[in-house]
Amino acid sequence: MSLLQIRHTTTYRFHRPVAFGPHRLMLRPRESRDLRVISNTITLAPQASVSWAHDVSGNAVATATFQVGGNLLVVESLTQIQLDAVAWPVFDIAGSAQSFPFRYSDDEWKDLGALGTPQYPDPGNQLRTWAQGFVRAMPTDTLSLLKDLSMGVSQAISYQSRDEEGTQAPVQTLQRGWGSCRDFAVLFVEAARSLGFGARIVSGYLHNPDQSLAGSAGAGSTHAWGEAFVPGAGWIPFDPTNRSMGGSNLIPVAVVRDIRQAIPVAGSFIGDTLAFRDMSVDVRVW
Repeated sequence: MSLLQIRHTTTYRFHRPVAFGPHRLMLRPRESRDLRVISNTITLAPQASVSWAHDVSGNAVATATFQVGGNLLVVESLTQIQLDAVAWPVFDIAGSAQSFPFRYSDDEWKDLGALGTPQYPDPGNQLRTWAQGFVRAMPTDTLSLLKDLSMGVSQAISYQSRDEEGTQAPVQTLQRGWGSCRDFAVLFVEAARSLGFGARIVSGYLHNPDQSLAGSAGAGSTHAWGEAFVPGAGWIPFDPTNRSMGGSNLIPVAVVRDIRQAIPVAGSFIGDTLAFRDMSVDVRVW
């Protein structure tokens, strides 16, 4: 069991005062059997009214509505959690799914919906061909296949931190041979989908106390990984950036079909288009 603190601060600076539109905040970790939120406080400057809801995937979403503007906007989330995920989990996969290929039940496939459908173009089936290369035999062990696929991402792609917004398409990541954690996650999930798995993107935080893991400049940072749905075991986390399986050092905030749905802070301002100066993000996990 680990008791952890997470501070996530986003700061927007402007050359001159502007009015702030509503901001959508995805900053509260997802509670589960392995993770309990002890406290979560969001502080905004200038002050704003905050309302909460859950989106279609069950993620906690806050909407901040501002009454006043200014030339500085600060959004800070301070969270304390209890994380109980084990380092070497054992997954109780249903007998019908232990070997690949397997068939989801009609209800499972219907409920997975778009999570089982690739979301990016794959000209010339380049991604699908690459993913098929990890199928060593027919049939083959399902969990070993997913492990190999996750490991294969980090073997084929060099990790490179990127500060700019946006995510590379999977084929683009394969062609370039480098990417950030979110590019690794998208590549893994899309490759799994191309093989017929239901899979989703997870956005959250990486706890890295000894600073031995990729994707973190300190003891913790924002992070992205993937999950594949396997009958019996449910959603299994795979972090291709660090070649790991399971959630012992992962703190999920949002599960989504597309990485663009997991932006931690999103909003708008009203004013001169040249008024925006810069934005900074500081994340600490301890």
